[in-house]
Amino acid sequence: VACFFFTVETVTLTRLYVLFFSEVYTRRVYQAGITAHPIGVLATQQARNLLLDLGDAAGRFRFLVRDRDTKLTSAFDAVFTAAGADILKTPPRSPRANAYSEGWVRTARTECLDWVLTWNQRHLHRVLNTYLAHYNRARPHRGAWASTPHCLHQQRGTPLGAARSNASTSWAA
Repeated sequence: VACFFFTVETVTLTRLYVLFFSEVYTRRVYQAGITAHPIGVLATQQARNLLLDLGDAAGRFRFLVRDRDTKLTSAFDAVFTAAGADILKTPPRSPRANAYSEGWVRTARTECLDWVLTWNQRHLHRVLNTYLAHYNRARPHRGAWASTPHCLHQQRGTPLGAARSNASTSWAA
């Protein structure tokens, strides 16, 4: 699992910090918390909440990849160490070392956050939860292990081009 803080500016120019976790293998993303004043105690509590929400599924985490942010304290690491995960800190000044988290942040910004004017923390929470529901369930990920949605052309066994041509003629009518 990889974790990361990223920032979002609101309309009133308040900076909000979003903590999220992403499973590297399944590409599933979990929003842990949003706050205007991030501190280590809050990050530790959000890590505990994540592991409690996942239950037995949290045991499959072998590693936690994280950057050297001061908000992620030794107590934060201890939560994952107690769950059986090894902590992997990225080297200083190396944004590509946590490519999974950086990639998701870019995806969330380009597909969702760049198109929305965020009013406050509650609004950002609602927007991100809606986007995560789309990202985790409906969006097909590239990978042999990820399940893709069952489209009409896949259920009926028709080629992809045939399904597109039928859809285009129905719009023309």
